[in-house]
Amino acid sequence: GSFPGESLCHLSTQTAKMGSLVAGQEFQHILRLLNTNVDGRTKVMYALTAIRGIGRRFSNIVCKKAEVDMRKRAGECSAEELERMMTIVANPRNYKIPEWFLNRQKDHKTGRYSQLTSSQIDTALRDDLERLKKIRNHRGLRHYWGLRVRGQHTKTTGRAGKTVGVAKKK
Repeated sequence: GSFPGESLCHLSTQTAKMGSLVAGQEFQHILRLLNTNVDGRTKVMYALTAIRGIGRRFSNIVCKKAEVDMRKRAGECSAEELERMMTIVANPRNYKIPEWFLNRQKDHKTGRYSQLTSSQIDTALRDDLERLKKIRNHRGLRHYWGLRVRGQHTKTTGRAGKTVGVAKKK
């Protein structure tokens, strides 16, 4: 710009425009989706990532399948659009989202492919660990004992929070 404050000037007129644009509809600053508070001021795709079990890629594909304008803020979405997105998140297989995209593949009990969100993740994880403990699996026992599970060395590392065997004499 030609003078120092010009860029700021431009910014304020833009927000003023945005404000007037939104004033017609009811803009929600916080939305409640799947037991999670979602920030309405961020762009739709990134707002959805606040929900556990929905990352950027999954959020992107959901927005595309629901035909929601990605340039919109989450608070500007109509109830019907949000409903569409939540339906797609609930059963992504019906909307041609590939199996490899989902976060729960070939579930141990049901053999189904699904996308778990918010509280379902905790439940599934607890059930899995419970199953591993029940069958006295090595992995299950390591989880139970609070040790490293994936074959890391534990002789010298990861000692924080554990009690040390021998106290040093003076």
